[in-house]
Amino acid sequence: MNDVAPAGRHEILIVSEEVCEKLVGRAEAFKAVEGVFAAMARGEARNFPVVREALGHADALYGFKSGFDRAGMALGVKSGGYWPGNSARGLTNHQSSVLLFDPDTGRLKAVVGGNYLTAVRTAAASAVSIAHLARQDAKVLGIVGAGHQSAFQLRAAAEQRDFEKVVAWNRSPEKLESLVTVAGELGLSFEGVTLQELGRQADVIITITSSFEPLLRGEWIKPGAHIACMGTDTKGKQEVDAGLVATAGVFTDEVAQSITIGEAQHAVAAGLIEEADITPLGDVINGVHAGRKGDDEITLFDGTGVGLQDLAVADAAVRKASVEGRATLVRL
Repeated sequence: MNDVAPAGRHEILIVSEEVCEKLVGRAEAFKAVEGVFAAMARGEARNFPVVREALGHADALYGFKSGFDRAGMALGVKSGGYWPGNSARGLTNHQSSVLLFDPDTGRLKAVVGGNYLTAVRTAAASAVSIAHLARQDAKVLGIVGAGHQSAFQLRAAAEQRDFEKVVAWNRSPEKLESLVTVAGELGLSFEGVTLQELGRQADVIITITSSFEPLLRGEWIKPGAHIACMGTDTKGKQEVDAGLVATAGVFTDEVAQSITIGEAQHAVAAGLIEEADITPLGDVINGVHAGRKGDDEITLFDGTGVGLQDLAVADAAVRKASVEGRATLVRL
């Protein structure tokens, strides 16, 4: 006789892009990302190896980021990539979805739209780095890059310090108009500048590009600045010169990614720094590392983007959507 009870019908929650935008704001994303960085540093959350490949079609890159946060009980995978031709179709170039699973059974628990969450969690990561590493008296915010992600970065960063001015650079200057608008909404003055001038003025700099060559040089950066490098997430990409990385206090979301696909990859390859010179930002959050050594130290956050960030914000979306009755329930 079979004494195994029937499993019953399987219920899956679907949380759409629109619902995610309504429920997960900057505050929720900041809390989720800060918490998962802390859990990673404590050894309570682990990212699994990233799969990222060129499709050989539509010039697209496609991949998977996954992991398990034992502290937050979030298990899952983000599937998606980059389609450079999407903007011509009126679509976001980055496309992704998050699948969450029940850690106790492995059964699929939720399907969550990942496009907005990717943008808000990336901005949250740089914001967490600013909160823990930038000088308290920072007044000028620099933005390098004016793509889709830049406005998210500006809004999130502006909440971390009492900024008075935004200086920005983009390869196509006309695209800075979106940042002009956001800065105006935030009551901040705005100036489009050269990269050298940006480095001279900015107390905090966020780089958010797809560059494969250094855009910022160490001699351009003012003492005490904090730099959040958020665009380098693939082997070969680079936003700042390796010498700048070598002279800065370097922090990251995950050291293993920082030295292989992050901004630190070039300084490590050149023998300018070693893995031991890079500190997980979670150690600062947990009080294990003091963070900034002094007012004149240049600090750099190598934001490579980890799957656990996506799982954390997706889990927050699912929890809120469930409580507020905004998730779509599918019974299989």
